[in-house]
Amino acid sequence: MEITPELFHVNRDIETAWTLAASLYTDPNVFATEKQRIFNRTWQVVGHAGQVDSPGDYFTTELAGEPLLIVRATDGKLRGFYNVCRHRAGPAAEGCGSRKLFRCGYHGWTYDLDGSLISATEIEGVKGFRVEDFALAPVRTAEWFNLVFVNLDPEAEPLLHTLGELTAQAEKFPFAGMKLFERRTYEMKCNWKAYVDNYLEGYHLPSVHPGLNRELDYNAYVVEPHAGYVRQFSPIRGAQPGDATPRRYEQAREDLTTDYFWIFPNWMLNCYPDNISLNIVLPLEPEKTLAIFEWYLPEKDHATPAARASVEFSDQIQIEDVAICETVQRNLRSRSYSRGRYSIKQEKGVHAFHRMYSQVMQRP
Repeated sequence: MEITPELFHVNRDIETAWTLAASLYTDPNVFATEKQRIFNRTWQVVGHAGQVDSPGDYFTTELAGEPLLIVRATDGKLRGFYNVCRHRAGPAAEGCGSRKLFRCGYHGWTYDLDGSLISATEIEGVKGFRVEDFALAPVRTAEWFNLVFVNLDPEAEPLLHTLGELTAQAEKFPFAGMKLFERRTYEMKCNWKAYVDNYLEGYHLPSVHPGLNRELDYNAYVVEPHAGYVRQFSPIRGAQPGDATPRRYEQAREDLTTDYFWIFPNWMLNCYPDNISLNIVLPLEPEKTLAIFEWYLPEKDHATPAARASVEFSDQIQIEDVAICETVQRNLRSRSYSRGRYSIKQEKGVHAFHRMYSQVMQRP
């Protein structure tokens, strides 16, 4: 498929707009272009603050095919580097833990926690060699709301600037006082955009998620598109007379809501009164996606039945979502379908995502 700006056009007015073309969910060339124009240029969640609490704490990870090393330096600052030794591309560090320095596992070159080269073994006699020229290559890092971020684009806007009003809206939830409780991964046979589309509307709750629909007030479900993210929220329904089974939250209050935040392009925060879950959607292939789920709760609640119930409740929702997304992905290849229209009431979030996507993909 030829990649042209017209291919990605989505009308700004939802009343007249058509959804993204089905081919954008299957074409390998589109997938490769997305990596360059989107995932190499946006802030991505790569870890959580608990992994780098103290000076010397570090972890290694990968983003868009790039090996990364994240460390809390001796001055307390968070730093990120490409995890590539400047000698002959060995690994500067492996795994995670706490170190006073990093020693490449290939030839033993050692680096300080600030990335500077401390020792280059067996390098005597090399003309013009300067240690300052061989420091680990830095990568932009940032912290917010218990999370660690990286952006591979050195010219990108600061993280907090891209988040806008989200910081104020999300910080009413006590994420900073929560600890990681559990992590699960789900490999899905669908394009990453199909999963994001599904996340961004409550339209499917009655049909696909009867358990979740029972807890939320569907008629009061609100979708708020913002610059760079979408907020969905709903009051939580308390116990009703005649309920055959207990509700997760027995009492309904005006301030008792569940807020779902999707941040362009591929991460989500699901904020409940007693827990927060993080979703990261990683494109693997045009029609294969990995969803990473992490559940955070106050440490005092980790041993309670409610903690396990929160995970199992979310897991059931995810299983339901995977099933419908995989079915949709198969049907996107049908000769009977090319693109659709939006529900003005229910799919403002999907339209907002498609607009953000189209604007990025149409750039030179």
